Amino acid sequence: MSDLRGVIVSHAAVAQALVAAVTAITGIEGALTPVSNEGCGTEALAERLSQAVGKGGGPAVLFVDLPGGSCLTSAARYAKQHADIAVVTGVNLAMLLDFVFHRDIPPAEAARRAVDAGAKAIRVTAA
Repeated sequence: MSDLRGVIVSHAAVAQALVAAVTAITGIEGALTPVSNEGCGTEALAERLSQAVGKGGGPAVLFVDLPGGSCLTSAARYAKQHADIAVVTGVNLAMLLDFVFHRDIPPAEAARRAVDAGAKAIRVTAA
């Protein structure tokens, strides 16, 4: 597989739960790293992101839970400083499953694939 990392940035323990679910479904470990904003300010969250992505800053896709707030702000600031980082908001399980199997492509392309997979999984189903 590629060196492309996936980092899930979320409120509380959402990121950890998503990583656990992807690992349980796929058996793939180490493709995703959870980062929570719980108990930290902007500076500490930036440091957590830096540690999750690793030295050199990439390549990586940062999957953020909401399209606003501290998680997105920190992810966007981090991405501006590193050319090979893509940011996706509205993370869901379907997009993460697609991502872990397609990490051999550039971050921007992996982000677009993940968004397409995540969007296709959202639908209203009759009871």
